Amino acid sequence: RGPAGERARRPAAMTRDPPRHGPAGDDPVNGERPAAQTEVVALRAELAALIAAAAANEAKLARSLERELALMRAESLPDLLREATEGVAQAYGLRAVTLALEDPAHELRHLLLALGESADYLPGVVFADSLVALTPVAAHLTRPWLGTYQRADHDLLFRGAPVPASVALLPLLVAGRLAGLLCLGAADPGRFDARLASDFLNRLGTVLAVCLDNATNRARVMRSGLADYLTGWQSRRYLHARLREELARAARQGTSIACVMVDVDHFKAINDTYGHLAGDEALREITARIDGQIRASDTAARFGGDEFALLLPDSSVAAALQFAERIRVAMRVPVEVRPGCAARVTLSIGVAAVLPARGERDLKGLAERLLSEADGALYRAKALGRDRVESA
Repeated sequence: RGPAGERARRPAAMTRDPPRHGPAGDDPVNGERPAAQTEVVALRAELAALIAAAAANEAKLARSLERELALMRAESLPDLLREATEGVAQAYGLRAVTLALEDPAHELRHLLLALGESADYLPGVVFADSLVALTPVAAHLTRPWLGTYQRADHDLLFRGAPVPASVALLPLLVAGRLAGLLCLGAADPGRFDARLASDFLNRLGTVLAVCLDNATNRARVMRSGLADYLTGWQSRRYLHARLREELARAARQGTSIACVMVDVDHFKAINDTYGHLAGDEALREITARIDGQIRASDTAARFGGDEFALLLPDSSVAAALQFAERIRVAMRVPVEVRPGCAARVTLSIGVAAVLPARGERDLKGLAERLLSEADGALYRAKALGRDRVESA
């Protein structure tokens, strides 16, 4: 019948417009994805998130391991303290990192001095008689504490450091005792949130606690080698380090510091008459009697042979002269050099004091001058007949 008739005999399905399909897999009726396909998409998104989280954790682990190795490689106590503060702050990009250490007997500060280091040159380290006095959080802390910075609780921990927005306090437990706190401060308020996991932080605190204990024990061994074996007093090297620290403190506080040099008169005669063992016993007894006169804040050192030096912080020349006279009088009782045998011992003593100017920078030169003036006064006492006290 012609083309028109041919078209008329074609099935309706052949002439109907093809259905409009959406994206592959969509339902042709309502255009929505089947439930199975939606679940696949969700699972893919979840897998991508897990992979990203794993990568982030791997980066955190690598950074933590690197920081732990840096702590373990620290060669001395001062190096460890710097790695724990400056090193951690730089590695983690933190606003402030401080290390609060419980040091009621000032042992750690004395160990630093024995190593030729002053606590004044470790600004990120806070020494305290009690950690609880710095923050009440320390009372029962066994795991890292994370949260918002609160001035009432955290101000003393970050003393002198930029104020953070959020903080993490890592307990340093040594033999079950809280020996310190590593305090991390971030500029981001959400950086340290109590709802976040703290496994990496807990591990960092544990490693630092072990390193701190080991470094402290090594410093004790070194100090025992530097201390005088006979009298138990400090070494000359320790005296010089402590003197610079005390001069710096005196300059800040506007107070004076005195130095007392002591020499045993005719000590060679004791050795020649009674023997060297008797001379050693005499030195032990002399230092024991001086120990009975000094304060806890004073420093006593064997300067060499039968000569001793004492530092008296916050003391004037007048106060140091009274102290020196008490020492001299304490020797009026004869010293037992061996059982049943006593010898009369006298002391020549020189005294000097200095009031450092505020902001004094040449502490080394000032220390040398103070020791020199006290030593000069000592030799004047010897020249004037011994068994006396002279001042510079």
